[in-house]
Amino acid sequence: MSRTMFGKIWDRHVVAEGPGGQALLYVDRHLLHEGSTHALARLERKGRPVRRPDACLATADHYVPTEPGAGEIANPEIRAMVTDLDRHTQRLGITFFGRGEGRQGIVHVIGPEQGATQPGITLVCGDSHTATHGAFGALACGIGSTEVEHVLATQCLWQRRPKVMRITVTGTRPFGVMAKDVILAIIARIGAGGGVGHAIEYAGPVIRAMSMDERMTVCNMSIEAGARARMVAPDETTFAYLEGRPLAPRGEMWPRALAFWKMVPSDADAVFDREVTLDAAELAPTVTWGTSPQDALPITGHVPDPSMVGDAARRASMERALAYMALTPGAPLAGTAVSRVFIGSCTNSRLEDLRAAAGVAKGRRVAVPAWVVPGSAQIKRAAEAEGLDRVFTEAGFEWREPGCSMCVGMNGDTAAAGERVASTSNRNFEGRQGQGARTHLMSPAMAAAAAVTGRLTDVRTLGR
Repeated sequence: MSRTMFGKIWDRHVVAEGPGGQALLYVDRHLLHEGSTHALARLERKGRPVRRPDACLATADHYVPTEPGAGEIANPEIRAMVTDLDRHTQRLGITFFGRGEGRQGIVHVIGPEQGATQPGITLVCGDSHTATHGAFGALACGIGSTEVEHVLATQCLWQRRPKVMRITVTGTRPFGVMAKDVILAIIARIGAGGGVGHAIEYAGPVIRAMSMDERMTVCNMSIEAGARARMVAPDETTFAYLEGRPLAPRGEMWPRALAFWKMVPSDADAVFDREVTLDAAELAPTVTWGTSPQDALPITGHVPDPSMVGDAARRASMERALAYMALTPGAPLAGTAVSRVFIGSCTNSRLEDLRAAAGVAKGRRVAVPAWVVPGSAQIKRAAEAEGLDRVFTEAGFEWREPGCSMCVGMNGDTAAAGERVASTSNRNFEGRQGQGARTHLMSPAMAAAAAVTGRLTDVRTLGR
C-alpha cells in the first residue's frame, strides 16, 4: 500500500495502540530548554531516572539575556531556571549548552546545526515551534510540561493520529520573495485553524528549491495554522546539510543512514486527506497587519476594512486587532511608521537570514533602534567571520548575543507599550513582544528595509 511520509514514520514508531485512536510512539530525540526544569524537578522528587539521557540535548535560550556583555541574570526566578537546568543535566548526564558555551543557542537552531535532527525520526520539545525540525523529514511536535516528564521517564509519548494535508507551492519565487513570505501567504490562505487535526507535508518546486534554512522557516511557522506537525521530504539538499555534523551518522553508518533516509519520502501515488496548491508567481513581500499570523497581506496592499466582512465573528476579531494595532481601514501598509526592528528568533536567525538582512543594510543607516540576534553562538561566529556584524554595526544596528530575545519577551528584551515593531519572529499576538507592543511580522530583508527607512517598506523599491 502506498504511504505518505508521515504514515511511514508514524507506523515505524508505534509501540502500542490505545483507546480512542491513541498510539504510544517511541521518541528518538528530545530537546530541552529552561522551560523543561519543572519536569526535571518533578522527576527528581519522584526519584525517577531519565530513560535515555543520550537521546536528549539541552540549551538555554528562552530566558537568557542577549545584551552584549550581560552579566548574571538579574531576575532571581529566571536565574534559578537556568541554573537548575545546568544542575539537572549534569546530574543526569544530558548534554547541555549553557550561557557562554560555544554551541549555545535557540533550541530549534542548535538541533539541526549539531545534526541531532535527522530524517525519519520522531522528535519532541516543550516548545510549540518544534515543527521546525520537520524540514528534515522528521516527525516533530511541541509538547506540554507533563508530556516532557513522560518522555523523559519512558522515551514514549501518547498521540492521536492526525490526518495528512499536502501543500504544494508551484512556479518560481519572484524577486524579493523569501521563505517567510511563502509561509505567511500560506497561513493567510488556509487560516489560523486551517491545519487543525492535520500533519502538513510541503511539496512542489518552490519548496524543493529552498535551502535547509528556508525550509526550517516554513516548517517553523506552520503551528500558526494549527497543524500538529509539518514536514518536507529529505533530499540531496538535506543530506548535504547533515553530512559531517557532530551528531550525524559517520563512517560506515553514513551510507546506511542515507539508504534509510531515501525511503522516507511519500510514495509517488500516496493519497492525502487534503490538498492545497499555491502559485508562487502570485506572491509578494508580505507583512502582517493584525494580531494573528493569518492577518497577512502583500506590502503593496491596504489595511482591510472589517465592515466588508460578512462573518460576524471574523469582523469582530478584525475590529479588535485594528484597534490594538492602531491602524485605519483602507490605509496603505507601505509607509506605516515603525518604532523599532527585531531580526532574530527560531524563525529567522540563521546565517542566510542574516546575510539577507545585511544585504539591505549595507551602506545605509538605521532610522529607528534595530537589533540583530543570531540564533546560536555558532551562527554568530560564522556571521562575524563573513563581516556581517560590521555591516550591521556600521549601519547602526545593535549586534547581540544568541537567544530567543524579543520574540518571547520573557528575558528582558521587550518593546514598550505603543511601540510598533517590524519583526522576523513568528507571532504577533497582543503583548507577545511586550505589553501593548504592536508587532508586524515579515522577512529579514523586509525588516532591514523597515530599519533603514523607519517604516514598512517594500524591499524591492530599495534596488537590491
